[in-house]
Amino acid sequence: MAAHEASAAKRARTAQRGPQAPRFIVIEGPLRVGKTTLARVLAEKLHARRIYDCEDNPFLADFYAEKPGSAFHAQMYFLLERQKRLREALAVEAPGPILSDYLMEKDRIFANLNLNDEELKLYERYYTALTADIPSPDLVIYLQAKPEVLRARIAKKASRDESQISPEYIEEVARAYEHFFFRYAASDLLVINTSEIDFVERSEDLQQLLRRLQEPVKGTQYFLPLGAE
Repeated sequence: MAAHEASAAKRARTAQRGPQAPRFIVIEGPLRVGKTTLARVLAEKLHARRIYDCEDNPFLADFYAEKPGSAFHAQMYFLLERQKRLREALAVEAPGPILSDYLMEKDRIFANLNLNDEELKLYERYYTALTADIPSPDLVIYLQAKPEVLRARIAKKASRDESQISPEYIEEVARAYEHFFFRYAASDLLVINTSEIDFVERSEDLQQLLRRLQEPVKGTQYFLPLGAE
């Protein structure tokens, strides 16, 4: 009888705790969709440690210039650097959440787009060995936008290397992200279409999102600020 009462009390205490805030958050989406801006703001608001994606890949310029072999070199560099950054950050025990600018699985999205069959076979062997024990995040925030919106943003803000990206490739990347996240179930997922909203120029869009993130996300849910059309 005492054991039964103790078990019931334990269940009651567990029920009263309610959902826990996510400890490992990832922001993901294609180029110029707004990841960096949102990651910076959320890291400040949540007092989170931030994991930055790799931006100094020495093979990227050759890849944009479509030099032979450069896709494999660039992809392997990204794979090695991204898994290293995640491992180092997750190994540190510190208070507060962790916020990453990228999902590890994004690496495979681009590998499948850019590598030939033989390169992809070798890449997959390294990917499996290097990422098998990296945990899934608690929450993924997926930012999406129409290809034409992404093209306009790239044209407006692109670096010299990014300006070489073809419109066809931008559409391929956007479709690949859509396909991946349509099937994604490893974490709770909040999908935000940024085609009609602007976290930088319109403060109300950002404030609505911050209020939304104070509520739990379960499964796959969608968010659209009231001001968006």
